[in-house]
Amino acid sequence: MVASSPQPANQLLAALPESEYASLVPHLETVSLRTGQILYQPYELIEFVYFPNRAIVSLVAIMEDGATTEVGLVGKEGMVGLPVILGSNCSSRRAIVQIGNGAVMLNADILKREFDRGGELRRLLLLYTQGLLTQVSQTAACNRQHVIEERLARWLLSVQDRVEQDEFLLTQEMIAYMLGVRRSGITVAANILQRAGIISYSRGRIHIRDRQALEATACECYRLVNQEFQRLFGFN
Repeated sequence: MVASSPQPANQLLAALPESEYASLVPHLETVSLRTGQILYQPYELIEFVYFPNRAIVSLVAIMEDGATTEVGLVGKEGMVGLPVILGSNCSSRRAIVQIGNGAVMLNADILKREFDRGGELRRLLLLYTQGLLTQVSQTAACNRQHVIEERLARWLLSVQDRVEQDEFLLTQEMIAYMLGVRRSGITVAANILQRAGIISYSRGRIHIRDRQALEATACECYRLVNQEFQRLFGFN
């Protein structure tokens, strides 16, 4: 179980007043999420919510033919399992761990009970809901309007922000799965970035070599989503 901590790694938990966080501590459990682990499937009962530390979880839409597209990305800035506080106990999306690492798990019923009490937890989670809706809607526009290398650059920046490392493991299959494109399209886009010296990519290991150039390559969606989180919380 999580011991009393003055500064949780998850930014939502860290923003809680000490008294509210202390009331949650006895119910929080530190877990290690595995890459590829499914936290919940569409319309499956959500029994636990997760506050990622350095793990990253993708919210994925699944079509009837099995095609997939990432519609939301959750890291240290957020929580996985928002339907619990919105009056539902399930989601139409799959929640899958994109990059494994630590997270804090909480029983969904306890979260709902604490949310219904009001206070700062409710305010923060509602603000996060607004931020995630901005991200989801901007992703929909991005997938329609921008070329793959711009989307890939935006996505890599979002991942780097959450893991806080220049190097991480991501296969082309996983990236294609998340962006809803063919692997061949990811190969072409990654090669463009690699030839420009922006990233290096080998055996599923991506190294961001030039962050500034990657930001210049990314579409405006990355900046717009970051600005919204900055406006809501003071962090991105």
